Amino acid sequence: MAFIRSVLFFAFLIIITPPFSLVAILVRPLPPRVRYRIIGVWTRLAMMALHYIVGLRHRVIGRENLPADAAVVLCKHQSAWETLSLQVILPRVAFVFKKELLRIPFFGWGLGCMPMIAIDREAGKDALAQVEEQGRRLLEQGFWVTVFPEGTRMPPGQTRRYKVGGARLAHVTGARVVPIAHNAGDFWKRNAFVKHSGEILVSIGPSIDTQGLTTEQINGHAQAWIEGEMRRLFPHHYEAENLSTAA
Repeated sequence: MAFIRSVLFFAFLIIITPPFSLVAILVRPLPPRVRYRIIGVWTRLAMMALHYIVGLRHRVIGRENLPADAAVVLCKHQSAWETLSLQVILPRVAFVFKKELLRIPFFGWGLGCMPMIAIDREAGKDALAQVEEQGRRLLEQGFWVTVFPEGTRMPPGQTRRYKVGGARLAHVTGARVVPIAHNAGDFWKRNAFVKHSGEILVSIGPSIDTQGLTTEQINGHAQAWIEGEMRRLFPHHYEAENLSTAA
């Protein structure tokens, strides 16, 4: 049944994506916030399809932690789900993403019309400078610049060294950092076609005041909260780690 539901969901995306990519191109001259609202309808339709076709829902805890002003979001990365859901859960979201996504027919064309930051991950310092420059402008426009500091989708229970791009942006702009943990990888695995029904839990942590902190300290605080929250909410993914510690 999960396979059939996933086929129907994929078919739905195939139907709606080409016309929305055309709409995105047509509205590109409009102000960023207007473009975001119009093109973002695609995301809302995709999330509705996940709910009603796949049976994949989500629950959010910690909404009260969202600051009043636009912030830098550092989010756990397990699947493609969070790239959709955060646009529904948070105010205006501007992702930092790899520029290769722009090459995907229709989807990439529409993505390129959104107020977001496409970087070359091999560019090193140039990519960091791009995130700082464009990220500052987007924050000033009221967009929540969202970064996946792990840099790639990680299986549940695993992580890697957090990259500093998002923390660096928060440091140079003084923006608060919002850490987010979730278990989307339990239902929509990396590179998996089949999506499973169920309820994804999203936890929004207390925002981090970056004033007086170094980039490394900001990154460390965010990583400590995210990874700690993952272990608190989803301990079954860390049983081997706990046994090793106990031994």
